[in-house]
Amino acid sequence: MPKNASTPLTKNHLPLAGYRAYEIVEGLDLWGVDGQPPGAGVGSFVERLHRLELHREEEGAQESRGFRRQSRVRRFSYLLEPLWWAGMITMIVGEIANFAAYAFAPAILVTPLGALSIIVSAVLAHFILKEKLHIFGVLGCVLCVVGSTSIVLHAPREKDIESVKQVWYLATEPGFIAYSCVVVFLVLFLIVQLVPRYGQSHMIVYVGICSLVGSLTVMSVKALAIALKLTYSGMNQFIYAQTWFFTFVVLTCCLMQMNYLNKALDTFNTAVVSPVYYVMFTSLTIFASMIMFKDWDSQNASQIVTELCGFITILSGTFLLHKTMDMGQSTPKEATTTAQSNS
Repeated sequence: MPKNASTPLTKNHLPLAGYRAYEIVEGLDLWGVDGQPPGAGVGSFVERLHRLELHREEEGAQESRGFRRQSRVRRFSYLLEPLWWAGMITMIVGEIANFAAYAFAPAILVTPLGALSIIVSAVLAHFILKEKLHIFGVLGCVLCVVGSTSIVLHAPREKDIESVKQVWYLATEPGFIAYSCVVVFLVLFLIVQLVPRYGQSHMIVYVGICSLVGSLTVMSVKALAIALKLTYSGMNQFIYAQTWFFTFVVLTCCLMQMNYLNKALDTFNTAVVSPVYYVMFTSLTIFASMIMFKDWDSQNASQIVTELCGFITILSGTFLLHKTMDMGQSTPKEATTTAQSNS
C-alpha cells in the first residue's frame, strides 16, 4: 500500500479507551490524505474535541444543577418528618412556658432552674436514644436536683409590679444604667477587637458575647412578660413606649445571642461550650437581676448564702454531667485505654 494512502481508522487502531474517543477521531486521516502533509485532519479533530468538551461541560452543569436540587430537597427533608415537628412543637411550648415563668417568679430563681432541662435530656436520651447514663451522669443529675431544690426553697419573693413603667423606673436607675453601659462596651470590644483575632481559637470570646447580651435579654424578657400579664388582666401596657422598647431589646439581643452561640457551637466542642455558657450566662443574669430588681434586699445573709450554695451545686452537677457525657458510650476496652493514656 502506498505510503500516502488513506487507511480507515477503526477502534482497533485507537490507543485510547472508550467509544467517545473513537467517535471523535473516526474518519480522520491523521497520516495525510491525497498527498497532503501528515496531520491534515487535525483541524477537524480539534473541532470535534471542542464540541465534545462543550458537551461534557453542559452535562456537568446539568449534573451540578441536579445535585443542587437534590441537596436542597435533602436539606429541607426534615420538614416531612413527624418526629421533627413533635420535637419543634415541644421546644416551642417549653420556651413559652419559660417566658411565662419570668412574669411570676424572679429571674434569680427561673434562670438557674434551666439546669433541669439537662437532667430531662439525659434521662430521655438514656431511655429513647439508648445513650447509657453512667454513674457520674446520675451523680450530676442528683447534684442539679439538690441545688435546684435549695434555690427554690430560699428564693426571694416576686415584687408586686402594677405597670411596665415601674420596670422602666428600675431599669433607669444609676446602678443598672452603669451595668448596661459596661455590658455594651464589653460586647462592642469583643466584637470589634477580639472576634477577628481570637474568635476561632478562644471559646470565651463567643460565649462571653452571648452571656453578656443574655443578661440584658432576660431583664427585657421579664419586663415584657410582666407587660403581657398585666395586659391580659385588663391593664393594657402596650400603650406605653417603654413596652415597645423592651420588645425591641428582646428581639435584638436574641438575634445577637443566636448568631454568636451558633458560631461557638460550630467552632468548638458542644460538651465544653454548653457548661461554660450556662455558668457565665446564669451568673451574669443573677448579677443583673440583683442590680435591677434588688432581689436580695428582703433576704437575710443565711438565705443568700444558701441560694449561692445551691447555685454552685447546680454548676458542679452540670459540669460533671457534661464532662463525663461520653463515658457511657465507650466500651470497657476503650475506657481502660483512655484511663491508661491519662495516667
